[in-house]
Amino acid sequence: FGFVAINGFSAQLRALDRDVMILINDVAKVVHDEVYRWSLGDSGQCNKNLGAAFLMVFRIGDFTEVHEKQARATDVVFSSHDGKSKRSTIRRRNNRRGHINHGRSRMRRHQGGRGQDTLQLASLPGIQSFSDRALLGMLKSFAGIHRDRNLQDWKKDFRLGAGVGAFTVNIIIGMDAGWAVEGAVGSEYKIDATYLSPHVNMASRMMSASKQYGVTILLSQAVEELLSHPARSKLRHLDTVYVKGSSVAQRIFTYDARHKGVDFFLFERSPEQADVDADSYSPAIWENDQDLRAMRQHVTEDFKKKFDEGKAKYLVGDWEDAIETLKKADDIMITTVLEEGYLDYNPDDPVDERIFDRNNQSEEIVRIRNDLGDGACKCLIAYMKRAGGKPPPGWKGVRPLTSK
Repeated sequence: FGFVAINGFSAQLRALDRDVMILINDVAKVVHDEVYRWSLGDSGQCNKNLGAAFLMVFRIGDFTEVHEKQARATDVVFSSHDGKSKRSTIRRRNNRRGHINHGRSRMRRHQGGRGQDTLQLASLPGIQSFSDRALLGMLKSFAGIHRDRNLQDWKKDFRLGAGVGAFTVNIIIGMDAGWAVEGAVGSEYKIDATYLSPHVNMASRMMSASKQYGVTILLSQAVEELLSHPARSKLRHLDTVYVKGSSVAQRIFTYDARHKGVDFFLFERSPEQADVDADSYSPAIWENDQDLRAMRQHVTEDFKKKFDEGKAKYLVGDWEDAIETLKKADDIMITTVLEEGYLDYNPDDPVDERIFDRNNQSEEIVRIRNDLGDGACKCLIAYMKRAGGKPPPGWKGVRPLTSK
């Protein structure tokens, strides 16, 4: 499950009034196209358009159907001796229309915790490719948002950015994986296809928490565990948390993605070329794709090493050293952005010297530091400082996720 939301939507709604519907549809066009394009077969679809947000579903199948497929795959692996490949080719539908069955017989549920009904997603053949493609659909949506010409035209709208390009359409994303009850809800007056599940709620919480951590996308541990190794190697473990309503500690991850300093138009592909790219997916895409490389160009090995060092100290309770180490990691990212020229600035301007002066808390410097630095570093530092710089009694390296 993936939730995609338009960032800063409340302000856009007040500024645009009824014209906000045009903006929503411009965003929806990009997100719907990319999710469908990159998902395996036709598994990716938009289940709900919620105004400021979209619920995207990557459907593996109903519980019985998936069990049967798993059994058939097992039979093929252990009973075939002719050495011939038994792969089948999945062809995409030219007609992208969906069909909703409103009958109660279509209600499906994975009954977790009951012996014969328990299904481990990680055990399914091809699940890594399936999950990689789901994440790619989200990341390609992010790139597409910052490449789409209709959305770029909103920068010129005087109501949003005074007509000087101060406004940029952006999105935030949250993802989780698991079972759901699928069915139709309503009456003869109004019927909606829906998915009811704690995993849908978790995806929503991940999306909301992405703002707290200052990142574009937040993934649950359940999603991370399903990805291929090349994909997982590009993720960053940010924190370990308890989510509301759960006593299970889980690690949360991000794929570092920024649009500032990136010209996604340089990597523009025609729809036909993009379809070919998606159909020829291989795990090598995580190393070679231009969009993916560009959106995380601000992340260096030095930064990752220093961030992981600070995070490790935070998790074991050495908060005094953790705060200082995470500040150094943040400075590494700021230095990288400035020195590599990812943003326009005057190297002779003394402002860059003031950026690294942590005692300087002027509004301008704090804003620049927030724009250039790492949101996750600042989030963890702020959490530790609110607690007085010392972990609470009984600290076990996990904290409640306060953002719903």
